[in-house]
Amino acid sequence: MAARPAARGGGERRPRGVNKGRRAGPRRSGKRGAGGGGGGSGGAQLTRTGILRMALGGGAADPLLPAEGGGERRAPFVLRALRIALVVCLYWFTSITMVFLNKYLLDSPSLRLDAPLFVTFFQCAMTAALCVGLSLGAACGPRCAGLPALRLDLKVSRSVLPLSVVFIGMVTSNNLCLKHVGVAFYNVGRSLTTVFNVLLSYLLLKQTTSLYALLACGVIIGGFWLGIDQEGAEGTLSWTGIFFGILASLCVSLNAIYTKKVLPVVDGSIWHLTFYNNVNACVLFFPLMMMLGEFHTLYHFDKLGNPTFWGMMTLGGVFGFAIGYVTGLQIKFTSPLTHNVSGTAKACAQTVLAVIYFEETKSFLWWTSNLMVLGGSFAYTWVKGLEMRKVEEDPNIKSSERNETGV
Repeated sequence: MAARPAARGGGERRPRGVNKGRRAGPRRSGKRGAGGGGGGSGGAQLTRTGILRMALGGGAADPLLPAEGGGERRAPFVLRALRIALVVCLYWFTSITMVFLNKYLLDSPSLRLDAPLFVTFFQCAMTAALCVGLSLGAACGPRCAGLPALRLDLKVSRSVLPLSVVFIGMVTSNNLCLKHVGVAFYNVGRSLTTVFNVLLSYLLLKQTTSLYALLACGVIIGGFWLGIDQEGAEGTLSWTGIFFGILASLCVSLNAIYTKKVLPVVDGSIWHLTFYNNVNACVLFFPLMMMLGEFHTLYHFDKLGNPTFWGMMTLGGVFGFAIGYVTGLQIKFTSPLTHNVSGTAKACAQTVLAVIYFEETKSFLWWTSNLMVLGGSFAYTWVKGLEMRKVEEDPNIKSSERNETGV
């Protein structure tokens, strides 16, 4: 009996109730810390939110994003609010500008360039080049010392290859959808990502979804079909664009699932994964461009030597690289849930801007379809946010149920 206190640390004997009360506090806060920082068993599960936390809280793995620390907690409320507002505005500006810029490159009457794969290839090449260029900044001074050195490892490249194939399908189908539909309808055309998230998480990961989340998906599907009906009524429907929009939605969901599997290969670093993904994509795009005759199209393109054209192409590549950074920045300063809400609001603003810029006139039912898609997406985000909060607050919940909230 005398050995029992010594085994606990050799301190003075305390009543059992005191010991239990002192243990309960740290144990509760430890679980919250693991959920918020991606450490412990929560980080090992690699849910989608976990991936973002690995990417944004990984220290040297992702040095371009500001590190968390006590300084941020001591910042005044006004300063923090202003910083969050600036980050959200930066995300909106970058995302909306990239969509309009890609629309110009893919389907501009003044440009008349029918080479969507080449445009996508150039953006991937720019992203890979910017990754290498920024990593070389590690030798430039103290500010850049934290940037990781990138070197091409063929073994790692082969391991990332399955994800790269899905990544190519995602970026290519996104651009092909944008080429064949208007910017105003672009959000509706590829709105089924949430639906595919639910479907694939059940088929591949055996994860179920709550009734309220399924109802939100039903609203999204209803808005999608109403949007197709209204585009057809206005004579602007493109079934090719709809096909690529559905394919883009599927590829976005598959990309999230394969990212979970491939991240350990690059030690959880989104920085390295971006580099390998885009290098692989550049290699795989060459045979695709040859098969579709895009090299022949480029040879006869009358603006191939025009500096303005290459300036717009370069700008598109820079924005394509920047969107990944500002997305991470917005999640860093807010949360993954707030990022989804911001993305939904941004899509609404993008639709309104497109209608104004292209001087289009839309019917009441067309706007209703957009509101259904946006409302369903917001409702799904809200429901999943409540479920995630419930999981974090309940220490007795099963690990399988914890995984379900990551979809």
